[in-house]
Amino acid sequence: MIDIYQIIGFIGMLFIVYAYFLLQSHKVVHSSLKFQILNLTGAILLLISLLVHFNLGSFLIELFWIVITIYGMIKNKK
Repeated sequence: MIDIYQIIGFIGMLFIVYAYFLLQSHKVVHSSLKFQILNLTGAILLLISLLVHFNLGSFLIELFWIVITIYGMIKNKK
């Protein structure tokens, strides 16, 4: 049975895959705010789903994904 947290995680995955597609199709560059927001939002949504359906490896990668994305956003703002 699919619950709301699985749907949230699925939407997060779509955000990250879409961001990667935009990057590979040269619609955005890695430093663009659009790319970073898609990545950050996707990772946060996946992290929310992992709080209910916990998997340590996935949780850690999403946590690092968020930290690295925020680092990139701060670096690009300067």
